[in-house]
Amino acid sequence: MKNRQSPSPWRIPLVREIGVILLVKLVLLMGIKAIWFDQPTLPENGTERLDSHLFTRPATPSSPLAEETPR
Repeated sequence: MKNRQSPSPWRIPLVREIGVILLVKLVLLMGIKAIWFDQPTLPENGTERLDSHLFTRPATPSSPLAEETPR
């Protein structure tokens, strides 16, 4: 009996093309991540603005039902 090696999957053109496309996509995604998402963006006084927005009550109710006039 001969010891036959199985053919490499990289010999199939479709497998090579899919592999190259996936490699290009991975490189592009990593490049986009490195350029645009390299550090978090924190707004100026972000915590104070959020606290004032969440924990203060408006002086007048702004309910749409309160603004209607009865007929």
